[in-house]
Amino acid sequence: MRRWLAAAGIVAAALVAGAAVTVGFALHTGFDRAADAADLPDVIARFAPQRRADVDERVRGLPNLESASYRYELNRVPLTFGRRHTHNGRLEILLGGRRGYEVVEGRDLSGRRGEVVVEQGVARSWGLHPGDTLEVGRAGGLRVVGVVVSPDNVAFPLAKTAKVYVGDLDDERSERIPVNQTLLWVNDRSRTDITLAAARTVAFGLGDLSFITRNGVRVTIDQAAGVVIALLVAFALVALVAAGTMLAAGAHAEVQRRLPGLGVRRALGFTPAGVVAGHARSALVLAAPAAAVGLGLGALAVGGPAEELLLALNQRPAGAALLGPLALAWLVVCGVVVAAASFPAWRAARRPIAPLLRGGELANRRPPRRASDDGLLTMGARFAVAARARWAGSVATIGVCAGVVLLMLGLASLLVQLRDDPAVLGKRYQLTVDARPEQLDSLRAIEGVQAATQRYTVQAADAFRLGEPVRLVAYEGDHVRFDAPPLAAGRRLRAPGEAEVGQGLADALGLRPGSPLATLDPRGRELRLKVVGVVRALDDSGRIAWVSAPTLLGADPGGFGQSVLRLEPGADRPAVIDRLRALGLAPVTVGGATTRNTAFLGILASVLRAVALAVGLVCLYALLQGLAMTARERRGALALLRACGASRADVAAVLTGAAAAVALPAALAAVVLERLVLGPAVTRLAASYAALPLRPGAAQIAAVTVGLLVLAALAAVAVAVRLAREPVVHGLREELP
Repeated sequence: MRRWLAAAGIVAAALVAGAAVTVGFALHTGFDRAADAADLPDVIARFAPQRRADVDERVRGLPNLESASYRYELNRVPLTFGRRHTHNGRLEILLGGRRGYEVVEGRDLSGRRGEVVVEQGVARSWGLHPGDTLEVGRAGGLRVVGVVVSPDNVAFPLAKTAKVYVGDLDDERSERIPVNQTLLWVNDRSRTDITLAAARTVAFGLGDLSFITRNGVRVTIDQAAGVVIALLVAFALVALVAAGTMLAAGAHAEVQRRLPGLGVRRALGFTPAGVVAGHARSALVLAAPAAAVGLGLGALAVGGPAEELLLALNQRPAGAALLGPLALAWLVVCGVVVAAASFPAWRAARRPIAPLLRGGELANRRPPRRASDDGLLTMGARFAVAARARWAGSVATIGVCAGVVLLMLGLASLLVQLRDDPAVLGKRYQLTVDARPEQLDSLRAIEGVQAATQRYTVQAADAFRLGEPVRLVAYEGDHVRFDAPPLAAGRRLRAPGEAEVGQGLADALGLRPGSPLATLDPRGRELRLKVVGVVRALDDSGRIAWVSAPTLLGADPGGFGQSVLRLEPGADRPAVIDRLRALGLAPVTVGGATTRNTAFLGILASVLRAVALAVGLVCLYALLQGLAMTARERRGALALLRACGASRADVAAVLTGAAAAVALPAALAAVVLERLVLGPAVTRLAASYAALPLRPGAAQIAAVTVGLLVLAALAAVAVAVRLAREPVVHGLREELP
């Protein structure tokens, strides 16, 4: 029975480790797997429509170029399948060359008319399969022949556009179709900057030119999950720490239980090294299968939610690649179990033989007070605290686990804030409209509008590291009134030529207050700025810079403008929206994070719930293990209580007191651990994105405390039921002299 209980503890801890490894590895490597499988290009260039021959002539002379392919991209194409419809379809006409996507269902285009392949997100959302007919704009009904994944963006509907592909036309027809997109593959990715610089030179004269590199695509994908992905990876690491603590405490308790047997071996002539080797072998035999089962269960528990999350990001599930990290985790779990069993065995084996034969630390303990002196709950608490080393280990183990649960609750609360509250990210405006600057007075006159101004944005790149995308943002007037991400260093911009840069951009380019920042807009024009401040920004994963409006408009007079509206406190937002619509405008409500898709947030919540379940199992096992050990040590006292007429409920009350003596200090330790260690550590990980303190509220602390007490009660009932099956006389033999 005891070996089964120990094996169950290893399974529980390994389950947490398996869940953590599965989530962390899948999220950390998903983009690279998808990009390699899809043969994602190193550079994607978009421009105004041109003749293919003219573009090909320019592209052929680029240095470091391996190959290129061409497409004609049409936006706002109506797509219809049954009752499903969108006006925001994107039709990609392939004009030969490498595809840049992976076929995951059906087959690729054959070159025959009437065929289409659809992006995986569209197929999953609409229930499309090969053989179905999709209405594609003026092309009419096209037969779906395949489903593909291209990780150049997140999947529909997380992405606003639904992407489909047609083409692979013969040379005669393809020559008549213009080109507005070129996909470039380079020989040496470390020299992509050289290819980009040459491409900007030869592309002189092309209108609406923009480049995005493979690294830029990664940044775009990061915007969908942003800080949530980073926090989930951190959560996985913290869960691994909890699992390690759990294994160490369990092994220590097992050695304490076997101290008399260890003393017998020493008395028979076994050396300390031989005793330790025996414990190590026994621990390994027990840990190897239990760890494998636990890791497998953990991977299965979070595998489904993690796969859904990856598919929403247009990334590839880990599949067989997960076996390597799981095998490494298996070695780590087994190593921790063996080390945790060997160290206390080594310490015990060096002690005198006589105390070991009497039970080691249990030998000279004062007898507990009788039930008449204390209540049943107090008696149980005294039982638990008497074995101080084991009590401290149980409190530490459960405290770490409960601290992880508190961190998880903080993450869940953060998801809601990022979704609903733009103020978390420093945004102080609530509505945006596509209005002209001369309409600002009309907007300010609307009842409920406190302030309105024009915002301009330009997508640029660092002039020296062209693979680093930079979004330049400017507001008419003081931007702090409308957009004030918290400062990490330096000061706010005050004059033309200055810039506040996001922490992500500062980390990527090594910027700090006083550093120069040189950027190139899509047309190749350079803008030099002086960095005066570094801010914590979530937008564009921190690859963003705030500049003054004169600076941005002087460099790019055609920069895209949009009006932003800050509402008065308590303003009637629906009424303001109605008045804006009456002016012929289409207002958009500002959300928090980049991702406002409820289904996507539901997937993230599923991942959190799955890992939380694993951590809860660890807490339950730790309580069961501690109570079982306490019941064994106090077997005689509990038997005496039963002989004096104590009911099963009375025994359960004693054990509940013992469990509460562990659960309540563990809850306090969890709060301290989360506030002083886990929360700040994860917040530092997120510092590249935004200032997001993960502090649990009173309701979350109460929920964790009540949850631990409920688990304590369940564990007490389970151990009491097992004790009730044991004859009273067996326990009395240990109590009576």
